[in-house]
Amino acid sequence: MTMSTNQPVLKVTDLKKAYGAIQAVGGVSFEVRPGEIFGVIGPNGSGKTTLFNSMLGQITPDTGKIELNGQDVTQLGPLELNRRGVGRTFQTLQVFGKMTVRDNLSAKADALIDQFHIRHVADKKAGELSYGQQKLVDIAMAFMSEPDLVLLDEPCAGVNPSLVGGISTLLKDLNKTRKGSFVVIEHNMDFVMDLCHRIMVMVEGKVMAIGTPEEIRANKQVLDAYLGS
Repeated sequence: MTMSTNQPVLKVTDLKKAYGAIQAVGGVSFEVRPGEIFGVIGPNGSGKTTLFNSMLGQITPDTGKIELNGQDVTQLGPLELNRRGVGRTFQTLQVFGKMTVRDNLSAKADALIDQFHIRHVADKKAGELSYGQQKLVDIAMAFMSEPDLVLLDEPCAGVNPSLVGGISTLLKDLNKTRKGSFVVIEHNMDFVMDLCHRIMVMVEGKVMAIGTPEEIRANKQVLDAYLGS
């Protein structure tokens, strides 16, 4: 899909979603630029998951607008979004445990196997791999359709700390070689600060701040409300 360098890959405008009296997302707006790795952080209950599921078409927001490459996709479901160039990972693994790694990755297997450094386990059943290796397969699956935008839901969740740096390096390499944009939700602050070009901080369903890692680290309001130091 051809993208203008001046046009955001993803634009979210005044997005709202309530569950009864609880306003899970209360008017969130932001843009993700071409080639950008954009992080979303915030304490539990800040609305990150509801925002993510809205962007993925799994739930429909009450009001607001979601645009992909300038097109309104607010009402589209996950399959149509995938066809339009959106890939995703899940917080819980979505690999097919009884299939080999190669079969999980389908026609794009060889290139992805090499890029993700998993050739040595390519013909093993995915369910036989370590959790960290399965996580790599899960991330690789998100890139099978060569998407413009990949949404990564806690890519470090449950992963051995020794592998976190490797995932960060891999995602940086993918960002450079495939020229796609990523949105990353993650609780591992060191990972987010190292990986992302810009970061959005959510608190109680609203945007507290958007900025570079350096700007977020220096934001006293963010430090007091979330980072705690």
